[in-house]
Amino acid sequence: MIVCGGIGTGTAFGVASMERTDVPGLTTRSDGRWDYPALSLPALPAGSPRPSNDGNRGEIHHADPRELLLPLPAGATQDKELDGGWVTPERFAEVYEKDKRREVRLALADYAVRHVAARGWTMPDGTSSRVYLLRFNSVGIAERFKDHVLVVGADSGVPLAGSPTLELDPDWASSGLVENTMAYLFAEEKPYDGEQTRLGYVQAGDTVALLTHSRKGGAPGVPFHQSVILQNQLLG
Repeated sequence: MIVCGGIGTGTAFGVASMERTDVPGLTTRSDGRWDYPALSLPALPAGSPRPSNDGNRGEIHHADPRELLLPLPAGATQDKELDGGWVTPERFAEVYEKDKRREVRLALADYAVRHVAARGWTMPDGTSSRVYLLRFNSVGIAERFKDHVLVVGADSGVPLAGSPTLELDPDWASSGLVENTMAYLFAEEKPYDGEQTRLGYVQAGDTVALLTHSRKGGAPGVPFHQSVILQNQLLG
C-alpha cells in the first residue's frame, strides 16, 4: 500500500522502503503495470485541512482538482480535448448513453457540482484511458449523487455510451484503498463487440471519480486496477 510521507508543500508518497513489486505506481514487467511518475499530493492553501482530517466534517478537498488527477504514464499520448483541465458538465454527460445525458446534466446542476476535471490518454498497446473528477460541496452530496443519480453499487448504474454490458470485476480485491473511501469496478465480459470496456468509480470525500479503460481485443485488468488504486490514493 502506498502511504503518505508527511504533510507539506507537496506530500510525496513514501516508496523508498518498499520493494519495487509492492508499489502500484512502478512498472513490473511480469504483471503489466504501467510506469507512472512518482506521485505527490499538491500543496494546500494555508490552514486548509486534508479531507480525512477530523475537523473537516464535509471531507472537502481544498486542493485544485486538476492537481489530483492521475498523471500520464510513460509512453501515453495525451488526449487533446481531455488534457487535464476543466470540462463542462455537458461534456461529462457524454460519457453516458445518449438518452441518459439530459438526466445526468440536470442532476449535476441540481447537486451543484463545483468542478469537473478530466484527463485522457492512449497507450502504445491501444488502451484508451479516461479519468473524470467531480467535486461537490460535501461528502454527503457526493454520496447521494453516486447512489441516486449514477446508481452505482451492485451494478454499474447509468449505462455508458455504447451500452456495454458490465459486470462486477471478479478480479478486484480492493487492496490498497485509503481508509473511508470506496471503489466500484466493473468489466465487460466476453463476448464483447470488438472492444472491451472497464469502468471504475471512486468516492473519496466530496469527490467522485470515474475511470474507464477500453481496448480492442480486451483491456488488461492489471493496469486498470493500478490506475484505480493510484487515483484513490491521490484523492484520499
